Amino acid sequence: MLDEKKKPLVQVKNLKMHFPINRGILKRQVGAVKAVDGISFDVFEGETLGLVGESGCGKSTVGRCVLRLYEVTEGSIDIDGTDIATLSGAELRAKRPEMQMIFQDPQASLNPRMTVGSIISEPLDEHLNMSKAEKREKVGELMDAVGLARRFADRYPHEFSGGQRQRIGIARALALNPKFIVCDEPIAALDVSIQAQVVNLLEDLQEKLGLTYLFISHDLSMVRHLATRVAVMYLGRLVELGDSETLYMTPKHPYTQALLSAVPHPDPAQAGNIDRVILQGDVPSPANPPPGCTFSTRCPRAEAVCKQNSPEWREIGEGHFAACHFIE
Repeated sequence: MLDEKKKPLVQVKNLKMHFPINRGILKRQVGAVKAVDGISFDVFEGETLGLVGESGCGKSTVGRCVLRLYEVTEGSIDIDGTDIATLSGAELRAKRPEMQMIFQDPQASLNPRMTVGSIISEPLDEHLNMSKAEKREKVGELMDAVGLARRFADRYPHEFSGGQRQRIGIARALALNPKFIVCDEPIAALDVSIQAQVVNLLEDLQEKLGLTYLFISHDLSMVRHLATRVAVMYLGRLVELGDSETLYMTPKHPYTQALLSAVPHPDPAQAGNIDRVILQGDVPSPANPPPGCTFSTRCPRAEAVCKQNSPEWREIGEGHFAACHFIE
């Protein structure tokens, strides 16, 4: 459970991100892809909030919206007392050092024409006025922090393994001493043998530097190990949120139950005893979501009210929230 004395560092309220669909010669808007459709959550100082869901549910879009890499359609994003959804230009640029991102694909997120030292020092060039010697020393400290030898500073990204490239991305994210980091599936592109090393590094850095993470992933086992609390997302909306232990042991929403039942069991002898929840049909299009509860088209417990009325997002236990008509 969270320490009650801790305050929210990030407060997201009614966040919406709708991408317009334009057609015809005049490119008139004929609809919108509702990638994120009215979600609210807090991230407390020093915690890791895990955001999970199947591919295409809008997880990565949430991460980019929270850092204002997109112009949000609606809602507020309060980071350390400032609503960054309303900022622009110089004001937003001044806020950037406090919030950073670790991207999913370490190969695509690093410029192949820049040396590792230049990549890590780029945020310093943009936001701080440091001498070459100071920057060189800072880059060396960052490389030490993520477990890379300083002598590699003059090498290029293609000379490194996937795990090492992700460490370069982490060092770049740490360069400006941020308070809040969005980790957008940082281990998804890595070999299983390397994933644990990167996750352990993120945990060590969080403990040493007091970092706050929004950890986006579809790997439920890893999120259980890493996250303080977990939010479950389906088709642009949150369906359940609670502390990690409660949500994994007693999931309340039918979608959360289905997700957790699909997690592979480490013991093959016991895997056959798990009661699997098999969902029927496909995920609806976010350009045309179903009325009422967005999960109603696949939910084994759905009734007429689910197809007509959207369930209220409410607290069902201490710090445990869900959106379902049939949760007591």
